[in-house]
Amino acid sequence: MPRSKRALDLIIASLGVVILSPLILLVAILVRVLLGSPVIFRQQRPGYKQRPFYLYKFRTMTDARDADGTLLPDSARLTRFGRFLRALSLDELPELLNILRGDMSFVGPRPLLMEYLPLYTPEQRRRHDAHPGVTGWAQIHGRNALEWPARFALDVWYVDHWSFWLDLKILLLTIGKVVTREGISQPGQATTEYFTGNKH
Repeated sequence: MPRSKRALDLIIASLGVVILSPLILLVAILVRVLLGSPVIFRQQRPGYKQRPFYLYKFRTMTDARDADGTLLPDSARLTRFGRFLRALSLDELPELLNILRGDMSFVGPRPLLMEYLPLYTPEQRRRHDAHPGVTGWAQIHGRNALEWPARFALDVWYVDHWSFWLDLKILLLTIGKVVTREGISQPGQATTEYFTGNKH
């Protein structure tokens, strides 16, 4: 990761932890009261060069299962409070820890699921040539409302065109996207459609 990018991450993340600590504590208490334990959702995701790391987010779903013990679809497990957290991106506050640890950057391709790795084309796999981010070029151009091929193309464009000033632009534009709550989910989906590979 370029030094200027890492320095920006450390400065903003450190300030964020200090300034937002009361909000982080409040959200943690509400998640514990309304959803129970665990408060933090922890899941392995592929990072830079596809190296796995554990992503931290506030829990937004229940663990409801069917009679066979299989987890219900996201739409059945995502609570009203969880939707509220996602709408304001408050569920992503624990990712400040990922940034301080160096697993993530503020700006970069979103870290997706490990099981997607074998499904990428060689070109799409280049999205992992940058550290994953809390926000990114794809997020300010549609977020979860984008179709997968468009999202991956935007991620690769960012990898090829990264600059310090591009990161600042994305961070500023992200604020507007959060305020307007654009692209929180794909049409007809609780969050985003599961990626099943490229259709030819």
